Amino acid sequence: MLKVIGIDPGLAATGFGVVQGSGSRIGDYVFGTIRTSKAETLPSRLHRIFSEVCSILISEKPDLMVIEDIFSLKQYPKSSIALGKVSGVILLACSQCGVVTMEVPVREVKRILTGNGNANKNQIERAVRRFLKRDTPITPSHASDAVALALIGLFRHV
Repeated sequence: MLKVIGIDPGLAATGFGVVQGSGSRIGDYVFGTIRTSKAETLPSRLHRIFSEVCSILISEKPDLMVIEDIFSLKQYPKSSIALGKVSGVILLACSQCGVVTMEVPVREVKRILTGNGNANKNQIERAVRRFLKRDTPITPSHASDAVALALIGLFRHV
């Protein structure tokens, strides 16, 4: 059985999802969100994300971490820079914990799980629930996106 953690990086909310299974057979899973406050300094927020990701990696002991690849929107260049910083501390945490990492573009995740590279967050969340055989919604969307990333890692390492 392979254990994969997916991480949807964000400065205010970083989603994580851990899925254990083999191929399309999914066993246990957990998910959650690491939140930081705008009232904190950027270094403090990054440190909190780094520390909490390290704690999750130590307790869950995943075989693989899949993180959403950084993307940039022309109208929000500063958001892309902040996202890069968050991704950097997450990748550092994985390196320090000895976890193999893989970056996957968001459109690829959408295409694999829904068949549509332009799927919206609701479509992704429903697809994730279908794979997990779960009736209740996975919220917030950062956690659902993270589980989607973990599923991709699981599917790719059959």
